[in-house]
Amino acid sequence: MKEKILEKATDMFLNLGFKSVTMDDLANEMGISKKTIYTHFENKTKLVQECTFGLLDRINLGIELICSSGKNPIEELYDIKKFVISQLKDEKSSPQYQLQKYYPKIFDNTSKKQYELMQECTVDNIKRGLEMGIYRENLNVEFVSRIYISGVASIKDERFFPQGNFSAKELQDYFLEYHLRGIVTPKGRKILNDIINSTQD
Repeated sequence: MKEKILEKATDMFLNLGFKSVTMDDLANEMGISKKTIYTHFENKTKLVQECTFGLLDRINLGIELICSSGKNPIEELYDIKKFVISQLKDEKSSPQYQLQKYYPKIFDNTSKKQYELMQECTVDNIKRGLEMGIYRENLNVEFVSRIYISGVASIKDERFFPQGNFSAKELQDYFLEYHLRGIVTPKGRKILNDIINSTQD
């Protein structure tokens, strides 16, 4: 039952927002009593924490699988973007913003964990791109990886990109193309253009 509650709660939090969903809403949606939920989760904060860490673990595992699939670094970044969007349900309710506002401690813990994984993954992506000759050889790997990670965080910040101006998918698409066009060689640009053209068909 605990896993079913986690699955349904995660889905509702992503679609409706961490603040909006009450324990009553969750119980009604599942057709169970609130008491059943409290048997497994002491309070809503504990539920939010387990949902958030569970989602992050699932995303991290998926990213690791994509990174081990042997695709070139440009394709890899597009596959990761697509996978993350599918897991976050296109972030209809700005979950990251709500998590930061209403559950700052959980947000800080997940952000730290997310940053560590992204740093390792991004540095590896850039190094492989350099080896393959699809990223420019004069890149400062540490700088580019940190700029990329800070950009990924910034496009989710409502102060810079208010909800309604862009969809989460548009922002991800624009940002990834912006990042890659700044670091690819002519050889890499051909791969990038092929991917962009194939997704617009």
